[in-house]
Amino acid sequence: MTYIVNLNALAGGLFIIAAFGILATRQIRACLKLFILQSLLLAASALLLGLSPFSIHLMAVAAINLVTKVFFLPWLLRRLLNEEVYTRREISQAITIPSALLIALVLTIGAYFFSLSWVETASAASAIRINVPIGLAGLLIGALTLTTRREAVSQLLGLLAMENGAFFAGIAIAQGLPLIAELALAFDVLVLIFVAGVLTRAVHERTGSTAVGRLSSLREEPHE
Repeated sequence: MTYIVNLNALAGGLFIIAAFGILATRQIRACLKLFILQSLLLAASALLLGLSPFSIHLMAVAAINLVTKVFFLPWLLRRLLNEEVYTRREISQAITIPSALLIALVLTIGAYFFSLSWVETASAASAIRINVPIGLAGLLIGALTLTTRREAVSQLLGLLAMENGAFFAGIAIAQGLPLIAELALAFDVLVLIFVAGVLTRAVHERTGSTAVGRLSSLREEPHE
């Protein structure tokens, strides 16, 4: 249906904008809110693709993504981390924000042209034409976020944004993905969040910072 295609395209456009937002924002709280928005758009795309033709697998993917990333994951992070972590106004980055956005734009254009030839040769449906380029771009921008940020929380969100990008493309390519695979991945993500949250809290309590570069201060002092 045309309206489903149009709504999915809208969700895709907002998805990539949220990826740029995660990369550009300096506030950890804002990063988390943008990640929640991106996860919500991923769930919306899965729901739309699951309507026509009807797919119980995509409906389940949308529901699992909504529960784990939009509701449970933010709650878990807030429980594990101190409030001070979220009130930080500045996030230290390896490169400036304008430079990061320029690189992200190049990556997005590259993802489009890289996927274009593959999509055309596959006689792809409209869902693949929309989701594959956007998902690949989201994965690359998430990787860029992961490599340019120095705060542990923002690096974690960059890693999760990469996973969102991979799934945004995957729901169009492998619509019959077994439900058990999605459940297993969702469980792995929650375990990752729990472990990363505990480690980040320990680093913050020990050093007063969540910058990954400060981890060297945790090394054991040599005994005389």
